[in-house]
Amino acid sequence: MNVDDLVRDAFQEEVGADSVTASPHLADRVLSLRRRRRTRRLASLAATTAVAVAVGVALPLLGGSGHGVRPASEMNRSDIIAHPDQSPPKDLIAAGDTVLSAFYVSKNVKQPNGDSVSQRVYGLLDQKAGTYKQADWAFLDVAPGSRTAAVLEGELPAKRIGLLDLTTGEVDRWITLDRGVAAVAFSPDGTKLVATTYAKNPDRNFADHPQNVNGKVVPGPVPSRTGFSVVDVDSGKTDWHKAPLRKDKTGLFGNNRREDFEWSHDGTLVYARTVLKPFREYYRLDGDRADRPAEEKAVGQAEAALSPDGKLAAGGFAGHGTTIASAILDPRTGEQITTVPGQQLLAWADDKRLIAWGCDPKKCGGKGEFRNQLLLVTIGTDKVVPLSDFRKASDDYPGRWSPLFSSR
Repeated sequence: MNVDDLVRDAFQEEVGADSVTASPHLADRVLSLRRRRRTRRLASLAATTAVAVAVGVALPLLGGSGHGVRPASEMNRSDIIAHPDQSPPKDLIAAGDTVLSAFYVSKNVKQPNGDSVSQRVYGLLDQKAGTYKQADWAFLDVAPGSRTAAVLEGELPAKRIGLLDLTTGEVDRWITLDRGVAAVAFSPDGTKLVATTYAKNPDRNFADHPQNVNGKVVPGPVPSRTGFSVVDVDSGKTDWHKAPLRKDKTGLFGNNRREDFEWSHDGTLVYARTVLKPFREYYRLDGDRADRPAEEKAVGQAEAALSPDGKLAAGGFAGHGTTIASAILDPRTGEQITTVPGQQLLAWADDKRLIAWGCDPKKCGGKGEFRNQLLLVTIGTDKVVPLSDFRKASDDYPGRWSPLFSSR
């Protein structure tokens, strides 16, 4: 019997002895935390088990009905799982504590009335097979631990959120909403979702709202964000707060069709990236506006944002000439600490390594800025480890793919 089985048995004994009603997937949640934190000693596991049972009623059901099957991201615990010959990827990619849990391409679909809709086609991690399978959800986000995805059906805005088990590929349950949403994002601890509400589909261009693109008149977007809902994953309870798009001094919204809400690093606030200064608007979970946290003062547009320990911030492009590099910043002051050989910083693998778009200098010289692949870069070194092949389209995914990351 392995350590995981011992922990599960310990849960059953604790629950039976104390008559505590615990989630059927509680053991898997605790095991996921154990693996991410690299806790190896059985004594520590026993202590974690006792605490988890005591607070079990507060944990959401993120294990899914496939909890008896070990996820592929746990079966292979290699520090780096790379497939530099695959683009778009077919098999699991991971580095450190982070896994490529999904990717998507967008395709423009003309509508009979002259409108057009930008539809996403996802490649979503199948945790049973360890591969990416095509999924036609309109929008999704993957929970910490990479066991569950929150999914939205098209056409947006959707009136319910599905909790999809990444092992079985089935939706375990639906959370019904009283307002249409077009984006969802899990909180850092996985217990909540922030769902951005819209009156119209932000991915639809409307023929009766034309725009001029490179001298050609084409259908245009209609800004329609109304606010956000904070959703408790376990109970399904939702609290909606009004937060429309801001206008500039001329009364225009800017060019963003989407300004979706995300979570602050510590999960106490939500924010949306904007095209208007200060480029991020923060809200408390009760709907009141909030100041930008001091620890996120220098966080910019880089998707990687803060390191897991909060001590470093991913910055923008800092290369020069033929040198490709991105900045690593002090998150409070914005002072550049160093650079890493990546073009665009996407996610932290741990406190010292990041996943980035970039080029291995030995293979990429003279190919242009759009020839890029997923790389693992390490602060303080020039070492790069290719994780995927160079980005390109395929028959299944007709467009340049964009990655989504979550913790293992």
